[in-house]
Amino acid sequence: MQQTTRTEMRPVKYHYADSFLCTYVVSVIAANMAELVTYPLDLTKTRLQIQGEATAGGARAISSPQYRGMLATALGIVKEEGALKLWQGVTPALYRHVVYSGVRIVTYDTLRKSMMGHGDTSLPLHKSALCGVTAGALAQWMASPADLVKVQCQMEGKRRLQGLEPRVHGAAHAFREIVKRGGVRGLWKGSVPNVQRAALVNLGDLTTYDTVKRAIMRRTGLPDCHLVHIASSVCAGLVAATMGTPADVVKTRIMNQPIDTTGRGLLYKGSVDCLVQTVSKEGFFALYKGFLPVWIRMAPWSLTFWLSFEQIRSMLGIGGY
Repeated sequence: MQQTTRTEMRPVKYHYADSFLCTYVVSVIAANMAELVTYPLDLTKTRLQIQGEATAGGARAISSPQYRGMLATALGIVKEEGALKLWQGVTPALYRHVVYSGVRIVTYDTLRKSMMGHGDTSLPLHKSALCGVTAGALAQWMASPADLVKVQCQMEGKRRLQGLEPRVHGAAHAFREIVKRGGVRGLWKGSVPNVQRAALVNLGDLTTYDTVKRAIMRRTGLPDCHLVHIASSVCAGLVAATMGTPADVVKTRIMNQPIDTTGRGLLYKGSVDCLVQTVSKEGFFALYKGFLPVWIRMAPWSLTFWLSFEQIRSMLGIGGY
């Protein structure tokens, strides 16, 4: 009897791959793989979201939109700027995921484990949603400077075609110019809609993936396999795109707007003002400009990320997420 008691009380063997640091590194690697594969869609989405926006003087930036859709925009970039321009701004995007994806996954994982009761294998939907919103908001706030640099780098090709003077010549130059014009606080320009977007996206991505994956396994009896990962990630991408695109449009416009010598925006007073102006001048559906590339990007991004993340974990000898 004593021997049995000792066996029951023996602590579970610790696996290094379950550690905070390992989970962080694996999530960053998986996110950068997904970013490289899908980045051209992100650039296309950003260009679409800026179309129709007013200039600092109040006039329209272009009398009629140069591109009419996702495919036309992508082909236009390739034709006028070169194929490699589809990856313009990818460096700060990769830097962003070193912070963003690492923080969001480990935060979600930590919160999920702390809220999970003894013997539970999954969280109730409302608790999972709370974890997703918190993880996304915290991660995006920390990664906002890299996101700002990325957006400004993405728009330089279009500025040159319009005959405008280049604002930045690369990620490092963009970073220095932002600090020079707006100080350290300027690195968080657009952070409010950015954080709002990230909270909604992660509510859609993390919560949907986690919930759908366990629901599929429970109702179909399928094992933790690639088929389950694919179905879960496609659902996660669709929900994340639907919830996050309006905030993404607002975030992109605020980050791209010109600023005065004090670092204040010349077009919008804040995220609410940008939202109101966009809807009043361009209609409600302007908030879903770039939705198709956002959705098309998020589906393969989620698929690449979650398949890579789960596969790396499996190679390290631990179970599914």
